[in-house]
Amino acid sequence: MFPARYWSSLPNQGVLCELCPRGCKVKPGAQGFCQNRENQGGKFYLNSYGKASGFQLDPIEKKPLFHFFPGSGVLSFGTIGCNLGCKFCQNWDISKTRDWDAFARQAEPEQIARSAKEMGATSVALTYNDPVIYLEFAVEVARACRAEGIKVVVVSAGYINPKPAIEFFAQVDAANLDLKGFSPRFYSHLCQGHLEPVKETLVYLAQKTQVWLEVTTLLIEGENDDPAELKALAEWVGQELGPEVPLHFSAFHPDYKMTQHPPTRLETLEKARNLSLEVGLKNVYTGNVHHAPGSRTLCPKCQQPVIERDWFQLLSYQLGPGGYCKGCGHQIAGRFGQKPGQANPRPVGVRI
Repeated sequence: MFPARYWSSLPNQGVLCELCPRGCKVKPGAQGFCQNRENQGGKFYLNSYGKASGFQLDPIEKKPLFHFFPGSGVLSFGTIGCNLGCKFCQNWDISKTRDWDAFARQAEPEQIARSAKEMGATSVALTYNDPVIYLEFAVEVARACRAEGIKVVVVSAGYINPKPAIEFFAQVDAANLDLKGFSPRFYSHLCQGHLEPVKETLVYLAQKTQVWLEVTTLLIEGENDDPAELKALAEWVGQELGPEVPLHFSAFHPDYKMTQHPPTRLETLEKARNLSLEVGLKNVYTGNVHHAPGSRTLCPKCQQPVIERDWFQLLSYQLGPGGYCKGCGHQIAGRFGQKPGQANPRPVGVRI
């Protein structure tokens, strides 16, 4: 048990969790919705500190992050639990399980950082389930990685209150945040959450921090693929986050509580991508499908391909050191090294 932050006391030894907008009121001996925070005798604790699951050495493109040290390796891990209740969760076996023993093993922050360095990974990713719910552990992992020269990536739904968001993202180099839909109904009906706090987190990252930001929307036909809604989403991204922030449209596959819902067709992803490009976004991608145009990075100035990909593998890399277009010299938005990385395009299981 590790002392949790961001909570206040309630009568009869109750606790109000102030980490995320859910605002769980937790009785003694009980856990919050996310399963990671627990009331013991009127004090609040993180019960997942040092417990990690799912260690994989991934290509950074799998996160997906397409403009953050392309081709590099990232050591990925998570815990269990989540602070949203998405009926379409693609990682529900981790986010919804209550069996810690089956998924988690002990891994201290320094151990994770050292392992990443020994493996030649450029970064460590806090992913698979939402790292917001284990903030205290995530922050210590990030600090340990920074001390070893390892960059820090988070994959999150951005469902966090403004004050803890400042601490959570302070040690982060890059983030891919899920913007699951662009209607309050979608969030309340399918995610057991609210849209506005996610928008606030995205705006904070884009306007108030140096974190490299990319955004992913999992498209579910009949739920969040209405053209008017997608146009509003793309326009909002361009206006509030910036037209060069990469937007990924990923295909839904039937899972968890939506196994009877059809998978997303490629043409649905293509329409969303084309619509977003038409309203002025510069870097729009398709995911969870094999689609060459939707995996390609174009120079916004000369429109020539500067990175071509086959799934998570780089096929062509026409960027100079630091990320300028070799054709016209235009600086591509993102974080780039002197040359592309050489990560294995297939995830590799890791022992910690």
